[in-house]
Amino acid sequence: MAMAGRQRAPEAASSYLPPVTAAALLLWVFISCAHVEASVDFANLTALQKHAEFFDRNKDGIITASELFEGYVAIGCDAEYARVTAASISAGVGPITSPADAPLPHTSIYVEYIHRAMHGSDTGAYDAEGRFVPAKFEEIFTKHAKVRPDALTFEEIEEMILANRDPLDPESWAAPEGEWGLTYKLASDKQGFLHKDSARGIYDGSVFYKLEEQRTSAASEM
Repeated sequence: MAMAGRQRAPEAASSYLPPVTAAALLLWVFISCAHVEASVDFANLTALQKHAEFFDRNKDGIITASELFEGYVAIGCDAEYARVTAASISAGVGPITSPADAPLPHTSIYVEYIHRAMHGSDTGAYDAEGRFVPAKFEEIFTKHAKVRPDALTFEEIEEMILANRDPLDPESWAAPEGEWGLTYKLASDKQGFLHKDSARGIYDGSVFYKLEEQRTSAASEM
């Protein structure tokens, strides 16, 4: 879907966790397994829907908290981070994307309506419907990739996030920190660069499948 001066190790990005309330954690216990039928045209997903669809593990158009947890673990997050993040996102995004006839407590995320959960202070690489905007994506690198034209350092990501902050919408500031922090932690190389193709893969979710494949391959070789 959330960063110039000092170099940080990739592990530093793990400090950016979505804010979690006690209520959000309690919702983890009360997740409902009932669903209304989701309507998703899997052949014509927007980039944002593809980004979310990775976490729809059974491909029914609905992402439960348990599927979020499974997805975060699949891309390399530790279990505690995955649990906390899944609870927080379910509590925050579920009500926004749930149709009116969805079962309470509206903690499942509906891929069809994921564009409703878009936040401010972002790069603009998604339009209002969640479609990918190539010119805005290229802008990330033309404006902020100073060490290498095809990759970002952690400091350059921080600079980009600060440049995109909407001063009138401070509630939207935390999301890019968490999103880009996790992206950098999982997808940057050993030299500390997040390459352009990896960043592009975040927008359509394709990098998630690559990370899961790498993790599965590494586990099978142990």
